[in-house]
Amino acid sequence: MKILKDIAFCVEKGDSAALKELIHKALAEKLPAENILYSGLIAGMESVGLKFKKNEIFIPEVLIASRAMKAGMDLIRDAFIHRVRKRPATILLGTVKGDIHDLGKRIVGTFLESCGYEVKDIGVDVSKERFVEAIRKEEPAVVGLSALLTTTMIYIGDIVEAIREAGLKQKVKIIIGGAPVTQAFAYEVKADGYSPDAVSVVELVNSLLKKDRKIKK
Repeated sequence: MKILKDIAFCVEKGDSAALKELIHKALAEKLPAENILYSGLIAGMESVGLKFKKNEIFIPEVLIASRAMKAGMDLIRDAFIHRVRKRPATILLGTVKGDIHDLGKRIVGTFLESCGYEVKDIGVDVSKERFVEAIRKEEPAVVGLSALLTTTMIYIGDIVEAIREAGLKQKVKIIIGGAPVTQAFAYEVKADGYSPDAVSVVELVNSLLKKDRKIKK
């Protein structure tokens, strides 16, 4: 449907004003909010994600698109909140202690939210004790640890160990990321997964939760 393609295009371009007009028009025409969400907003954000992964666009364009996406979500939230096919999973995100960088983490959160996950971002400079406390409170399916510095990356191992000692490791999947982080380091600290970029995080989370459901069956 053309209006949905136009909505997706506006998300890609970050044109919030035009996007809002199109969504108002779609709702007036009784187009299901779920269609607007999945075939319009999410389709547009997925395209942004692929372009970002291919280095065809960069962080400023992603942030502009994410603002448009959120503007669109605000318009349809009441219409779909009780009916949307939302994945029954919460993702907890935080930048580790000693590190105050959060741009990458926020982009990751945006992509996860655009794919239906509930994201709980507990901020930057987060201690292992705070992570354990948040896991107990929020009961997430996945915990994402971010570090941008080689000096703070080491702390990821301390957090993973604290989660294990608290008896919570069997309840969550732990994923890690950030500029200095590698797959080899993920193996070293016994994390469940590593992602080199925001788009791959969604693929990783989908895969881990799908695998986890099969194991539990």
